[in-house]
Amino acid sequence: MSNFKFIDLFAGIGGFHVAMESLGGECVFASEIDSFARKTYKHNFKRTNPALFNNGIFNDDIRKINPTDIPDFDILCAGFPCQPFSQAGHKRGFDDTHKSERGNLFFNIVEILEAKKPQAFFLENVRGIVNHDNGNTFKVIREIIENELGYSFHYQVVKASDYGLPQLRPRTFMIGFKGESVLSSFSFPPKIPLKFNMSDVWGGDCSREIGFTLRVGGRGSNINDRRNWDSYLVDGEVKKIMPEQARKMQGFPDSFEFPVANTQAMKQLGNSVAIDAIKTCGKAMIEHVKILKNMGESMPNTKNKGEWTELYSFLKVLNDKKLMLADKNLNIINKGDHFNVTKVTTLNIAESCYLLEDDFVLVKNEDTGVETKIKVSGFLNSNVLINLANSISDGSKTFNIPEFDLIQDTLGISIVKGGNSNQKSDIVLDINNNQISKTNEGFGIKSYLGSKPTLLNASGNTNFIFEILNLKSSHIDDVNSINTRTKLKDRIGKIHCLGGSFKFDRIETESMEYNLSMVDSLIPEIISTMLLEFYLNRTNAISANLENVFNNINSFGTDLISLQIKVKRLLVSILLGFFAGKKWDGRYVSNGTIVVKGTGEQVAFHVIDKDSLENYLFENIKFDTPSTTRYRYGSLILENDGKIYFKLNMQLRF
Repeated sequence: MSNFKFIDLFAGIGGFHVAMESLGGECVFASEIDSFARKTYKHNFKRTNPALFNNGIFNDDIRKINPTDIPDFDILCAGFPCQPFSQAGHKRGFDDTHKSERGNLFFNIVEILEAKKPQAFFLENVRGIVNHDNGNTFKVIREIIENELGYSFHYQVVKASDYGLPQLRPRTFMIGFKGESVLSSFSFPPKIPLKFNMSDVWGGDCSREIGFTLRVGGRGSNINDRRNWDSYLVDGEVKKIMPEQARKMQGFPDSFEFPVANTQAMKQLGNSVAIDAIKTCGKAMIEHVKILKNMGESMPNTKNKGEWTELYSFLKVLNDKKLMLADKNLNIINKGDHFNVTKVTTLNIAESCYLLEDDFVLVKNEDTGVETKIKVSGFLNSNVLINLANSISDGSKTFNIPEFDLIQDTLGISIVKGGNSNQKSDIVLDINNNQISKTNEGFGIKSYLGSKPTLLNASGNTNFIFEILNLKSSHIDDVNSINTRTKLKDRIGKIHCLGGSFKFDRIETESMEYNLSMVDSLIPEIISTMLLEFYLNRTNAISANLENVFNNINSFGTDLISLQIKVKRLLVSILLGFFAGKKWDGRYVSNGTIVVKGTGEQVAFHVIDKDSLENYLFENIKFDTPSTTRYRYGSLILENDGKIYFKLNMQLRF
């Protein structure tokens, strides 16, 4: 880890950058929205890291970046906005949408961790975040990081003076590691003595050894005021702190320059991190990553239901050697309508291909060319498959299925390789019937062995943004405070009652807007109208929702049949073609889908019978309601341009 890559989110003037670079790190992406802070950041790092300021990787608004567009990295660093959780702010927490969306930007960090899966993260915030909202805010943060993302979570309230700097500055440090077991040995480093004191900072005899916490604004308090933070008694004289002293208190080197006015420099330093504290804890974090690598703990041997189902489907194909084709109700069309499968190549299980013949499978290692012939009935039959399906159905979160170990040994493969969320095909088959013969045909896998599968997962990419017209900003709290069981419906209704109206503005990310428009130029407007229908009237079935939109709101200048065709085309494109966070080239990445039913039986759809696939999706896909907090929607937002916005999220489930 002497040479590691990190990203610097909510970067400010680069406190994390200074600390991590001093430990051997290379910053490959940074994001900071404040124009004055950006000026200081670029001024100090453009010489040592010129690549950072090319190709758009010095980002401004974190909401505009697609996580998949960020270069690969090892460690995520972020001092995310603290005002929503601070004693000095309004303490609105995740609900702070009065100055853009600063309260819920933590969830942008979540999406980046989810997409890029770095080895570790280092987050910093005010100490008040631990107890904010009676501890509920911190509980949400921890549960998402541990349960949804699979990281460990370690935290400690740290003072700058704990690690050598003469400043109080209590802050919550949060550090976590990907795939670490519950038997973690990580601990924050022990405290160290002050490296220098406030007399050294001032170059004179100061009445305080450790300084006050640097603040943003509020200068001018009398030295005897209990709220004083910037006045010091030095050599018997009252002096106001300036950037020269504040820079030393935060641990910035003397060579760090501020190409801005002193008032901006003080604001920037007050918003920054204590570098020595970050550096000391960061060094311990990096050492722990090395330990985990040596122990192999970054490769957990448990899987979730989706990952186990991919393996189950692979074994089911080995056993059956055919795929039955289905109608829109998942019923087999007829016994003769099926694909014979002669070869299986998995994308997520092993680097091998499996040639099927009678009761044997010929396992060929693609790397070595070694072939092994194995009798399928010796380790696999319908009873084994039923037991495996039941084990998957009964599993919870991530779990192990010991029966798979024997199958792994028999086939001589590794079955613990995780899936790739950025692929449409989970399994590749050679198939044939009386109509077609195809090699290397990709199929996705959808499973009912548990909760119903999603067609489109919620993310920031799937947020639709509406401008709210004719509504006063004084009504924002009135609407956002509604917290009923049906709060989304009630908030939309309240906006209408207050005289506001919804005007579709855009989709949150450019890639999703581009992809929907690739299907049809009217699709963004159609879906935005369908979302309003869903959240207001709870019409979740796609087919019924579209009919209601046509009968009550239709402003698209076309008939219902044409609208249905457009929406069917969209559903197939989501299933086989594009990802929300990446621009689509218009081609299908997969040509079919395997559906594993709750009984363990599986059926298939293929573009050879596109009508059946379209009808299945159109009749079975519904809008779903993901977490409003997690996906940053459902609240009025007062943006910096003075306009009021409201977001609705599109998640589609079978």
